[in-house]
Amino acid sequence: MNQSNRGFFSSVSPVTLNLIIINVIIWLSQTLFLSRGIDISSYLGLHYYTSDSFYPHQLITYMFLHDPRGITHVLFNMFAVFMFGRTLEMVWGGKRFLFYYILTGLGAGIANMLVMFFRIKYAEMQLSPEMVTDVYVKGATLIEKGLTYNEPAMARLNELLYISNIGCTVGASGAVFGILVAFGMLFPNVELMIIPIPIPIKAKFFVIGYGVIELLLGVWDKAGDNIAHFAHLGGLITGLILVLYWKKTNKKNGRFY
Repeated sequence: MNQSNRGFFSSVSPVTLNLIIINVIIWLSQTLFLSRGIDISSYLGLHYYTSDSFYPHQLITYMFLHDPRGITHVLFNMFAVFMFGRTLEMVWGGKRFLFYYILTGLGAGIANMLVMFFRIKYAEMQLSPEMVTDVYVKGATLIEKGLTYNEPAMARLNELLYISNIGCTVGASGAVFGILVAFGMLFPNVELMIIPIPIPIKAKFFVIGYGVIELLLGVWDKAGDNIAHFAHLGGLITGLILVLYWKKTNKKNGRFY
């Protein structure tokens, strides 16, 4: 039993293993605290920058939190970190991999904020200055009373402002998408078996397809969809830029990675 345990842990690169352990411990802590009526995501999850609950440290801490109401969120993210992250760490080394993980997660969080910012500004552009002022002054009170505006554009702006004020983003998914794009760029022709796809698919096609799906879902913006699709894309794009930059600089130095 002890020998097999050592064999398993020795097969996982140290930074990858520690990231998984940290995420799982924090998720267990979230679950424990939530059972006692304490939601630590209110302080460590990422809030919109205009929210009273926003603090700069959340741009880092949010990526180590997951949905405490179930195991699926943390399970799938950590499975992806295990499957693809350990390979990247072996290629890059622990320090570069950790830097990449944090930076792509940071890029995802910033992207999520930027998308909300532009959505709010676009909604404001559909209204007169007087109507915008009315929403900012009276909108929160209407929501508290369970009411909304009859004018759809005003209702939409009020909804966005409400979400930006109380909404909270958690999860390592942005960093995971960064890991996926890096794996797809370094090992484009490696074939992956993805459930429920019945045939192997090359890593490059999987990453491209997944990115397109996230873009479409983000643009669709379906009501009740609590997944931060543009945060995923933010992690993917940040990772893409970083890998391309490293490829360029390493070629100049005569190194691959």
